[in-house]
Amino acid sequence: MAKYILLGNWTDQGALNVKDTVKRSRAVREAFAAVGVNAREWFFTLGQYDVVLTVEAPDDETLTKATLALAAKGNMRTTTLRGFSENEMERILSSIKFDE
Repeated sequence: MAKYILLGNWTDQGALNVKDTVKRSRAVREAFAAVGVNAREWFFTLGQYDVVLTVEAPDDETLTKATLALAAKGNMRTTTLRGFSENEMERILSSIKFDE
């Protein structure tokens, strides 16, 4: 499964309903799981982002479906990063012919 990092910020609506933050995060985990996305780690953070998640999904389309459904709730905006493990990056690099 592909790995992703989601960087999230509350919208004005999400901030107004901050008391429901943990309840909403549990609901998102369940909704993600229903479409095949595994929310592995979920952090509430200080700084530029309010939430950072690491997730696994079978493909970009599945993750896009999950994040669009999340956005439609109106509580959070996300930025998605595709993550590659060392082994995945090694495989990618091994397929490139570098000038020596």
